Amino acid sequence: MSVIDLGGSVQEGEELDIHAVESWLKQQGIVLEGQVELTQYTGGASNWTYRLKYLNVDLILRRPPNGTKAKSAHDMAREFFVQKHLAAYYPVVPEMIALCQDPHVIGCDFYVMRRIEGIIPRAKLPPELQLNEEQINQLCRNVLDRLIELHQVPYEATELKDLGKGEGYCQRQVEGWDKRYEKARTINVPSFGYVRQWLKDNTPRESKICIIHNDWRFDNVILDPESPTNVIGVLDWEMATLGDPLMDLGNALAYWVEETDNMIFKSTRRQPTHLKGMFTRKQVVDYYMRQTGLDT
Repeated sequence: MSVIDLGGSVQEGEELDIHAVESWLKQQGIVLEGQVELTQYTGGASNWTYRLKYLNVDLILRRPPNGTKAKSAHDMAREFFVQKHLAAYYPVVPEMIALCQDPHVIGCDFYVMRRIEGIIPRAKLPPELQLNEEQINQLCRNVLDRLIELHQVPYEATELKDLGKGEGYCQRQVEGWDKRYEKARTINVPSFGYVRQWLKDNTPRESKICIIHNDWRFDNVILDPESPTNVIGVLDWEMATLGDPLMDLGNALAYWVEETDNMIFKSTRRQPTHLKGMFTRKQVVDYYMRQTGLDT
């Protein structure tokens, strides 16, 4: 079994019109040699992701799912834009190849990027890696360092300066999610009134404004197959914006299940943060503060 992250068969109902895509790619000046090997990555919960492997080039295509969706959701042009303009300052974003906003091609916007071959660390690390505790610790640091590097990107004089509204981010997040919870809530779930009021009363001022990923998890990074503690790619930029880096850190901690957590919390684990050598949530915060000079 390969430790490299590979796609599988295209799922029923999610077929890709490969002939239309190939015709469009050739119109963009992309040379395609040989018969395409088409597979699909099904691990994500949002956009549909396909691999188009040719003799001379290995590509990834991202498109939104079928069906009605919010105008701001699944914005392929925005995701393409973020990665294209971030690349000069943050070299672990995939190389953008082309963006299609012509609905006549496959019926929706999509973009194509160059595939980064590597290992995606999901709930369980491939046993073939045989990482020891020291290596696990280094992997943990390297993943956090990539988040810290992102938060230092000098966006102000770049195309990314208008990526988000910036100041007031924390308040917008708390108020926005509070409204969405209320609209989505059904009779069989609690109001969480105390928690929601606590969040409103304790919303912090921004520590600073920077580019944030907004979905930082181990299964959104790619590891070097030759040196699997090193991060060579960061994926899923759909929710990236200008905001508070400590909100990005807090969001990352929501996924951070520790070895000593109870069984109910452990049942939600989707990344290997339970392994010996990984930081605890408190150690993550302490490490981030030491490296950035920020204060909670």
